[in-house]
Amino acid sequence: MNHPIEFVALIGRAFLGFLATAGRLVLFALEGTTHIFRPPFYFRLIRRQMVDIGYYSMPVVGMTGLFAGMVLALQSYTGFARFSAEGAVATVVVLSMTRELGPVLAGLMVAGRIGASMAAEIGTMRVTEQIDALTTLSTNPFKYLIAPRLLAGFTMLPFLVLTADIIGIFGGYVVSVYKLDFNAANYLKRSWEFLEFLDVFSGLVKASVFGFLVALMGCYHGFNSKRGAQGVGAATTNAVVSASILILIFNYIITELFFSK
Repeated sequence: MNHPIEFVALIGRAFLGFLATAGRLVLFALEGTTHIFRPPFYFRLIRRQMVDIGYYSMPVVGMTGLFAGMVLALQSYTGFARFSAEGAVATVVVLSMTRELGPVLAGLMVAGRIGASMAAEIGTMRVTEQIDALTTLSTNPFKYLIAPRLLAGFTMLPFLVLTADIIGIFGGYVVSVYKLDFNAANYLKRSWEFLEFLDVFSGLVKASVFGFLVALMGCYHGFNSKRGAQGVGAATTNAVVSASILILIFNYIITELFFSK
C-alpha cells in the first residue's frame, strides 16, 4: 500500500526540486542581467570576454559550418535525385544553414568550448574562495564576473552564426559545383532567390538567445560549484549538458514564434 504513495512522493520531491532550481536560475539571470546596465562598467573585462567567445571560437564554428554545408549538399542531392528535384539543393542548403544548422551547431560548439571554460574558471574561483575575496574588497561578483560574460555571449554569438552561415553555404556551393556538376551561376541564383530577410534574422535572434543561455549556464553552475575538484568537474559537465538541452528547447520555441502559421 505504501509503494504508490512513495512513488507519488518521489515525483513530488523531484518536481519541487525542479521548481526550486528553476527559481534560483531565474533570479540569478535577473541579477546578472541588471548589472549589465548599472555602473560601474568593466570595459576591459567585457572586451576580453568578447575576444574569448567571438575570436577564439571562430575556427571551430567555421569548421563546423563548412562541413555541415558540404554534408547537407550531398545528402540533399541524394534524396532529391530520387524525385528528379536536384535543383532544390541550393534552396535547402541556404535555408537550412540560416534557419537551423548555423545557429544550433554554433550554439552547441560554443557551449562545449565556452560554457565549460566559464564553469571551470568561476568554479575554481569559488573553490579557492576568490569570489569571497571579491566581496570582501567591495567588488560585486555579479558585476565583475557574471555581467561581462552574459553581455559577451549575447552579442558575440550572432557574429559567429553569421560566419557559420556564410562558410556553410560556401561549403554547399563547393560540393554542388565541383563534385555534383551544378552550374555555378544557377546555383547562386537559386540560393539568392529563395533567401529572405526573415530566414537570416530568425537565425541571428536564435544566436543571441543561445549565446545568453550558454554564458548563463556556465556562470550559474560555476558560481554554485561545490567544494573540491570533483565539484568543479560536476559544474563543468552540468554547464555543457544544461546549455545544450536549453539550446534545443529554445530552438523549437523561437522557430514556433517566427514560422508558425
